[in-house]
Amino acid sequence: MNSQAPNRSTLGADIRALRKARGLTLTEIAARLERSVGWLSQVERDKSEPSISDLRQIAECLGVPMSMLFAHSAAPADEQGYIVRAGSRRPMGSGEEGLIEELLSPDLTDDFEMVHSTFEPRSQMQTPADRPTQEVGYMVSGRLDLTIGGRQFSVGPGDSFRIKHEPYQWANPYDEPAVAIWVIAPPVY
Repeated sequence: MNSQAPNRSTLGADIRALRKARGLTLTEIAARLERSVGWLSQVERDKSEPSISDLRQIAECLGVPMSMLFAHSAAPADEQGYIVRAGSRRPMGSGEEGLIEELLSPDLTDDFEMVHSTFEPRSQMQTPADRPTQEVGYMVSGRLDLTIGGRQFSVGPGDSFRIKHEPYQWANPYDEPAVAIWVIAPPVY
C-alpha cells in the first residue's frame, strides 16, 4: 500500500529541504560547490553519496552545522518519516554555548521542525539571533531568561513563548539545566 510513498527520511531529502527553505536553487548551490547541477541533483535524490569534504561544503552553503548532515541515521523501514526514537534523535550544533539540541522531527521535509533543547546551567547565548522564522517554545523543566525584541522575560516549567522574526537571546543563569521544546517554521537546521 505504502510502497509508492517516497522515502523522505534520507540525507538527500534533508539537503533538498534545507536548500529550498533557504530559497536556493540547484544551480546556485552547485556553483558555490564548484560541482555540476547533475551531481547535486543525484545527491538530493540519494543516487550519489557525497564525500566528507562535500558534506562540509554543503553544510557551509546551507548554514547548518556539519553534525546535522553526519548524524543522519536510518530508522527501521516501517518507522521512517513517522517515528523518532529517544535514542535516535539527531544532534544539532556544537553545544559550545551550553546549548544541546536534538531534532525531534523525523526529517527536514516539513514546513516546520521540532527541536529538543537543553540549556546547561550558567550558560548563555553570546550573540543575539534574528532569523526569518516564527518559533514557539514550551518549557519542560528548569528556568530560562529570554530577551525577545528588547523585552525581558523569565519562563519556567509549563510556560510557552513565541518569537516572530525579531532579535532574541537566551540565558540560563541558574544552577539547573533548562529543557524546552521548540517548533520553528520554516526549518533552519
